[in-house]
Amino acid sequence: MKKRTVKRLAIILGVVVALLVMAIPVFADTVENVIAPAPVAEAAEKADITVPVKAIACAVTIAVAAAVGAIAMAMTSKAASENIARQPEAAGDIRTNAMLSLVFLETLVIYALLTVILIIFVL
Repeated sequence: MKKRTVKRLAIILGVVVALLVMAIPVFADTVENVIAPAPVAEAAEKADITVPVKAIACAVTIAVAAAVGAIAMAMTSKAASENIARQPEAAGDIRTNAMLSLVFLETLVIYALLTVILIIFVL
């Protein structure tokens, strides 16, 4: 791999890790709340605080997944087009591999959507 590609991947990985670290408070809870549940008023107050955090976590998750997926799909399509232009006799094999790669990339975005749905309705 080229140095430039490795650098881009390192930056993307760093951003994803930073966003995941920022999402940790969504899953945090104190020991007192686990052992003895808070009264209804305090629970309502707590829910009001966590709703915006959940919304931000969901928005960031979908935004990152969609952006990374779109960039990866564009790179895959570009490479497939260039290779088909270079070797027209291998167009079928190249097209098949490109479609398989696009399916895997789209699966990643769907997993992110499922994660967001779980954050919204389960947590």
